[in-house]
Amino acid sequence: MNPWHISRAVSVLRAGGVIAYPTEAVWGLGCDPYNRAAVNKLLQLKRRSVAKGLILVSGQRGHVAPFLAALSPQQRARIEASWPGFQTWVVPDDGLAPAWIKGDYTGVALRLTTHPDVTALSKAFGRPLVSTSANISGRLVARDPLQLRLIFGAALDYVLPGSLGDEHSPSPIRDILSEATLRGGE
Repeated sequence: MNPWHISRAVSVLRAGGVIAYPTEAVWGLGCDPYNRAAVNKLLQLKRRSVAKGLILVSGQRGHVAPFLAALSPQQRARIEASWPGFQTWVVPDDGLAPAWIKGDYTGVALRLTTHPDVTALSKAFGRPLVSTSANISGRLVARDPLQLRLIFGAALDYVLPGSLGDEHSPSPIRDILSEATLRGGE
């Protein structure tokens, strides 16, 4: 990944912008999860209700560790066994995640990724970023930059160049408390 592109994306995130970036399976939309206006802009672009909640993604273990502090050693071990990797976990939130990230839920969804572009981006940004599929809610997801332009036109503040990973569908989501699979998985 070209450092200039990472630097540009971080500048846009810090300024409250919404970016598109490649993930393991599909193009994602992201912004600063602690900037309410940026999250609202992202939700408006997707035509998605804040009630549905959003995922936080990072390639840095230290960014997600504070969210795991209240878990039991067994729960942390279960999550750690799947991370870094293509697995999203919903964990109880003890006030670290903004309400506009959790939506109508009491937990927060987290993924510790191995995707090299997201890993570099989160490292340079210094915290997790929002991760949601690049689409209008309920419609097909962008799988290349041309589809991004067709869906969002010039509404995105930046598109981080890169390649998708080898996965074919968005990451499975599991709840650490109930152990229920909320999306995907076997």
